[in-house]
Amino acid sequence: MQAEPLSPPKSAPWDVVVVGGGAAGLMAALELPEDLRVLQLQKGSVPRSASRWAQGGIAAVTRSDDSFASHCSDTLRAGAGLCDADAVALLVHQAPACVERLLRLGMAFDRDGEALSTTLEAAHSHRRVLHAQDRTGGALVEALERQVDRRPGLERRSGVRALQLWVEGGRCVGLQVLEGQQVHWIRAGAVVLASGGGGHLFANTTNPSQASGDGVAMAWKAGAVLRDLEFVQFHPTALMLEGAPHFLISEAVRGEGARLLDASGRSPVADLAGADLAPRDQVSRALVRSMRDQGVTRMWLDLRPVGAALERRFPTILQRCRTYGLEPSQAPVPVAPAAHYWMGGVQTDLQAATTLPGLYAIGEVACTGVHGANRLASNSLMECLVFARQLRHLRPYAPGGSDAPQRPGRTSQLPAEAAPTDDSSAAISDLRRLIWDVAGVERRPQPLIAGRRRLQQQVSGLAQHPWLRAVDQLQPGDRLTLSPEQLPLFKGLQELHHRQLLASLLLEAALFRSESRGGHYRTDAPARQPFWERHSVQGGGPAIRTAAVRRVAADG
Repeated sequence: MQAEPLSPPKSAPWDVVVVGGGAAGLMAALELPEDLRVLQLQKGSVPRSASRWAQGGIAAVTRSDDSFASHCSDTLRAGAGLCDADAVALLVHQAPACVERLLRLGMAFDRDGEALSTTLEAAHSHRRVLHAQDRTGGALVEALERQVDRRPGLERRSGVRALQLWVEGGRCVGLQVLEGQQVHWIRAGAVVLASGGGGHLFANTTNPSQASGDGVAMAWKAGAVLRDLEFVQFHPTALMLEGAPHFLISEAVRGEGARLLDASGRSPVADLAGADLAPRDQVSRALVRSMRDQGVTRMWLDLRPVGAALERRFPTILQRCRTYGLEPSQAPVPVAPAAHYWMGGVQTDLQAATTLPGLYAIGEVACTGVHGANRLASNSLMECLVFARQLRHLRPYAPGGSDAPQRPGRTSQLPAEAAPTDDSSAAISDLRRLIWDVAGVERRPQPLIAGRRRLQQQVSGLAQHPWLRAVDQLQPGDRLTLSPEQLPLFKGLQELHHRQLLASLLLEAALFRSESRGGHYRTDAPARQPFWERHSVQGGGPAIRTAAVRRVAADG
């Protein structure tokens, strides 16, 4: 086929490209210096980020009976020895300023009179969780979107899928995207990954389908270091009803008095210190074991003890339950654990910089060191805000210039004869069931070994598909056009490849850590081991290895 010249570029290269439209991406766009030209990309055409679904709240010290030392201590204790203390100190000390920033941006937190209303969540020693009823994430994203639309020098594009990072001379200088029916390159002085986690790798999850770990997979392929991928937090109370999505029922309801029960009315968490408000990993394991012992697939959550505050505090939860014919004010609702949050991700420093120059990461895609082995409830939205704030002084490597290719660009097409026979949805469903079975709440070595072997073969095989090879080998400045028939097939193929790659890395990390800690529980090694009070690291070398935890004292 004869190559055609590219049409003239629409604009000069961007100073910064932000990948992601949730709380992390929106806050990054707001905090970047206003003299920079920023492009924000969103994978879906309809906003469905995990942060938009967050119910519980945002943790910050705002009360006189609370303290920075207490918030630090709670976070470090929940993190099971793997929190980086300097990252925790940064989050805790910057949190009140971030709350003030949100108030100025129009965030409407609930109030008790003039004071901000706070609630208690698992493993917190004080009522420090700010909320907007039970849709805090949605309220936050809406407030940020109103402000982002006013930011000078910003362009937002939806329905744009990031495919791979562009690396030249050991530096990230942009990325490759699928926009409409065309694969092309976008040059940038810096790229900020704010693409969320990979919770949708699991069959049982509270995450939207966009949470497929694209950012982590792209960063690994580009040579950035990943850290602590074995640590996945399973939320103990996802709605478990046949035919209904695994809708999260926030543990804030337990903070206000709701209680977990089995079918006979006994508490499955009575033996835990903290009972219903024990750390999430402990509660999830207690539920899984009770379900296994009793031969059932769900437990029950009784919201009636919340009393008169139930309708006022948790209208979203009540509305969703009633949609499926449940009435929480009259009877307990069925729940079970589901994958909720990934503590691991792309390793960053306190400035949100990854190990690949020019690449930054914030939000769930990043591993900042704040969460350690087990995230303290409601620290995640605050982590987005605090580390986005660290971008205020970011200066891109080479802003400005021309976006024109150095040689005449060419367009090409995918080989029609290599078209997949389906859209990969069945393979993705099979993968999600495998990961839930093999790397769920409790993990066993032999299934992990077999699953990793199977996935490594699948990753290697799919990487050789002519369509994926054509995209990987596309030169900067060139473009590739997909036909309408090829577009959905290519999207499915590319997403399956990223999911398989990330799932393989997850199983490798879960096999590597031969102990139990936080969100990682090995049935063959159920106790913590002193040697393993270290991070697991993938990338930047030939094999997975360990790295020391930063022990700089967290000044309370």
